[in-house]
Amino acid sequence: MTDRTGGCGASGLRADAASNRERLLTAARRVFGRDGVGAPLTAVADEAGVGIATLYRRFPDRDALVSEAFGEALEAFDVLLDATLADPDPWHAFVSMVTGMSELEARDRGFTHLLQSAGLPGRDHEGTRQKGYTTAVEVVRRGQEAGVVRPDLSPEDLPVLTFAVAGILEATRDDAPEAWRRHVDLFLEGCRATPGAPALAPPVPPRDLRRAMIRAARRRTGLG
Repeated sequence: MTDRTGGCGASGLRADAASNRERLLTAARRVFGRDGVGAPLTAVADEAGVGIATLYRRFPDRDALVSEAFGEALEAFDVLLDATLADPDPWHAFVSMVTGMSELEARDRGFTHLLQSAGLPGRDHEGTRQKGYTTAVEVVRRGQEAGVVRPDLSPEDLPVLTFAVAGILEATRDDAPEAWRRHVDLFLEGCRATPGAPALAPPVPPRDLRRAMIRAARRRTGLG
């Protein structure tokens, strides 16, 4: 007996629902990776080949979709932060944090946009970003107290690095996908405490950095 949709009963509907869910998650990763997590949900539905009503039946709001689409990346980020804080070697912890964050960017383009999505509609995973920032503050402090990280490095330098890595990935992903590693290594060498090294220019003030993140995210979605 067929149901009113002309399908093959409950099992057929469940299979269709599961298929739509996976298509929506795949589309979300693609659209959010390209346009940022503030991209219109209609664009995700269009990419998946379903109606917006189907999207909302599977995911009640943007946050639910974003959390599901990037769940693995967020979990990996959380594991990285915990491992960094537990590392007793201050320089190794610093290198692991910087390299690990860059590797996450390289694996999942949308991960960068998620961390840089402050101020956009929907819950913005502030707790994840805050944990990342407080971990950076602690790791930089430990490195500076141990004399292995240059004293004028600021925690704000690390979010700026995510912009740089994202730009390198955008330009080289298809032809030289590992190019970012050399530039992260150069950044790390510049962070090492070296006697007589010239002082750095002042860091970006936190308020200006947040404003830049919001503007970058809005430009990706065509909001300004």
